Amino acid sequence: MTAGENRTAMPRNTRRLHRRALPVLAATGAWAVCLMGAAPAAVAEDVQSKQWYLDSMQAEQMWKVSTGEGIKVAVVDSGVDASTPSLRGQVLPGKDFAKAAGGPHDDYDGHGTTMAELIAGTGKGGGLKGLAPGAKIFPVRTSLAGDKEGKYDTADKAVRAAADSDAQIINMSFGGEYVDQPLKKAIEYAAGKGKLLLAGSGNDGAGKNRPFYPAAYPQVIGVGSVDAQGEVSKFSGHGNHVSVVAPGSDIPRWCDKNLKTYCDGDGGTSAATAIASASAALIWSKHRDWNANQVARVLVGTTDGVMENRNPSKYVGYGAVRPRLNLLEGKGEPGNPKQPAFLDNGDFDTSKAAFEKSAPTPGKGEEADSGKADAGSQGESSKAASGSNSTLWTGLGIAAAVIVLGGGAFAFMRARRG
Repeated sequence: MTAGENRTAMPRNTRRLHRRALPVLAATGAWAVCLMGAAPAAVAEDVQSKQWYLDSMQAEQMWKVSTGEGIKVAVVDSGVDASTPSLRGQVLPGKDFAKAAGGPHDDYDGHGTTMAELIAGTGKGGGLKGLAPGAKIFPVRTSLAGDKEGKYDTADKAVRAAADSDAQIINMSFGGEYVDQPLKKAIEYAAGKGKLLLAGSGNDGAGKNRPFYPAAYPQVIGVGSVDAQGEVSKFSGHGNHVSVVAPGSDIPRWCDKNLKTYCDGDGGTSAATAIASASAALIWSKHRDWNANQVARVLVGTTDGVMENRNPSKYVGYGAVRPRLNLLEGKGEPGNPKQPAFLDNGDFDTSKAAFEKSAPTPGKGEEADSGKADAGSQGESSKAASGSNSTLWTGLGIAAAVIVLGGGAFAFMRARRG
């Protein structure tokens, strides 16, 4: 297999993960962006009509209360092109740690620009409309090539730079199956500085479905993907590193680094993470006196799973987050700003035991303890794990948010599977 390919085995009936333009030194340690591949299709003229979740989440109504103004989101990715019509005036000077020519406003892949537009795009020029169009983007360009020992170039430096910035939220729409100690320490550093950290759960849910980092680090809330019917996306990585789910299926993206047209297809857990970051920005913008502990408590506390008194599941975590419930209905208790939201005070229990208690009976083709499932059986299990899938979207306007805080600021005391 050639350099740059992702060697995560995928069934024939599943799309491969979208891959970075930079060469990967050894595929066994490669980072993968959490974006699904798609057949090119020019959709720029009606790309916003394909953002189905904006209506489902009642975005127009939420924007009357909050647009994310005053909140900055660090996008650790392939760079963010600030010249697209949707991002003009939305992107701040950033940092560059990529082993590629250019700077933080040069996107070598197109992935980072897509994430930025999903978070804070204005929609001008027919581009993607962000869920938090009042927020600003702090781009941190990094190289995500890895070696066979699971060491990942500059991601740790990028996360530290994001932590040292005045961005409140750090979006990480990438990951890999290996623990990387420098990145792990960088995550702890960022969490200790009071940042919300979000990362995708990966797109190998119908394949090997291994733990995915940085989503599986205890300071990070992993984001899974759901579709317009509220069902877990077949590709969405699952396990107890999934805390919540957000829209990820059938979301357009920039096709490549040339940024000439958008492509149809699944946005993957990359898109879900970006939409989650935007949801966090909406909540925090309305409650500027809150800290990360309080924002996280309300985000998780108003998910459909928590509101319906369900235990977390390996497919949806605590369920679909819905900032609408706070912004429009005033629901969610911020609680003690010094108290973490998870096990320390008993608000939420994301231990292995909690996940296993609510685990669905495996369907045909799924192995009970291995975490493996084919596309069909995962669909059935995801319905069981999340309750009636029709309840996730119908009339609820779910929002995507997986926030993360750890260390001194917000310690998610989660046990990790495996």
